[in-house]
Amino acid sequence: MNRREFMLSAAAVATIAGTMSLGGRSSSARAESTAQLSPKAAEYDVTYFDAVPGSRSRDIAFNTDVSVWYCGQRDGTLTRLDPESGGLDPVPLGEGSAPHGVVLGPDNAFWITDGGQNAIVRLDPADKSISRLPLPGEFARANLNTGVFDRNGIYWFTGQNGVLGRVDPKTEKLDAWAAPGGRGPYGITVTPDNNVWYVSLAGNHLGVIDRETFEVTRFDPPTANAGPRRVWSDSNGILWISEWNSGDVSRFNPATAEWKNWKLPGEAPRCYSVYVDERNKVWTTDFGANAIVMFDPESEQFTSFPSTMPNANVRQMAGRPGEAWGGESGTDRLVRIRFPVIT
Repeated sequence: MNRREFMLSAAAVATIAGTMSLGGRSSSARAESTAQLSPKAAEYDVTYFDAVPGSRSRDIAFNTDVSVWYCGQRDGTLTRLDPESGGLDPVPLGEGSAPHGVVLGPDNAFWITDGGQNAIVRLDPADKSISRLPLPGEFARANLNTGVFDRNGIYWFTGQNGVLGRVDPKTEKLDAWAAPGGRGPYGITVTPDNNVWYVSLAGNHLGVIDRETFEVTRFDPPTANAGPRRVWSDSNGILWISEWNSGDVSRFNPATAEWKNWKLPGEAPRCYSVYVDERNKVWTTDFGANAIVMFDPESEQFTSFPSTMPNANVRQMAGRPGEAWGGESGTDRLVRIRFPVIT
């Protein structure tokens, strides 16, 4: 079967505060599980889905139906997963493709940062038609990373080799320019008040882009060489940032320019990605612990979901109501964590 489901035992989902060491493993398949769950662990249900072998399944996005689409960075595809059947439908993106990030646009098409083709690729899931917007020649090796749509329907993107850019889908006009501080632009997000923010991994800063002039105002994290990798806005416009080098998840308030940091649990955390769900709970991934880690800002507690396989390497998380998703790039799987929906 393409779909494999696991119910986590209390040992596999550890709710902790501070920097306790983690441990635990998944139980057997759901139908055979007899483990008693703790009240906290019982709120969550974890399911793994096989991706195409060798695809290096990573960043994901959701269509308007039940389907989940993921970037196959190694096989050059955007692949549709049907979570109900486990069925897979890969769509090749072109010769040399190496897709990194994907997001569903207001035009109901997927917009992809394709580092292999050095182009923004648009895929219409209805008919699987593909169009490409190559970057200007001066940015021939942009190492395209992540994209996001603002509230006006403009697409903004980053390139790790020191590039920022935007596309107006109505005109297909692509603008690209050198990022301040050179190499490093990685994650990008839009706040409810329509400000576009990005983080620079190598440049060690958070920046907000003026949507008219393209100028950037920088904010440096309090931790030296923190390595901010991904950024996500919560419903109040507060920014949450994963810090790869420090192992922290950090919070930045644009209204006050104040930072606050929390170290992920464990001896050597490596905080890669971040996503904020509709409850304003913060989901991160920790390469050091081989786990997805949820942080509750109200209680300041972490809940850890270790992978059932080694070297999961979840590089991005996203979600929809009641669900948090990630692509295990090291195992060629997708993982879904379900939680109670707010009503």
